[in-house]
Amino acid sequence: MSPDQTTAPDYEEISADDFGRMLTGFGINLLVRDVPRCCEFLRRVLEFEVLRESPDFAILRHRDQLYQLHADTTYGQNPLPSLLPESGPRGGGAELRLYHVDPDRAEARARELGAVVLQVSTDKPHGLRECYLLDPDGYCWVPSVPLPAGNGTP
Repeated sequence: MSPDQTTAPDYEEISADDFGRMLTGFGINLLVRDVPRCCEFLRRVLEFEVLRESPDFAILRHRDQLYQLHADTTYGQNPLPSLLPESGPRGGGAELRLYHVDPDRAEARARELGAVVLQVSTDKPHGLRECYLLDPDGYCWVPSVPLPAGNGTP
């Protein structure tokens, strides 16, 4: 999802109805146990901009991509929570990749917060330096930067 480029909405004041109508493209919405805690991780570790935050819902932006967070309690009439594990990480099998985000810096900030570093920053054969970080709900974030040409590991 991306905001309409002709206007800059006030995300703190926009109604849910108006916000929903302005969304286009691909949307990312994560169901989380604690919205403020997840916002803090995304802001401090991965340099997200928090546009709106409450205990139930948040709108965040990373570059031109909007993200939404919803607290478990907001999904009472939705079938998705029935698929969530009772405990443990929620993001199994999915990678949320952020390109051109320094993995070494993100890893260091994650460690400062006591977050799980699933894989340290490593040069990969697909031409990226990346690390794997788990947010408080177990979603796997992969910040990466391109390696110089021909510098991937075999």
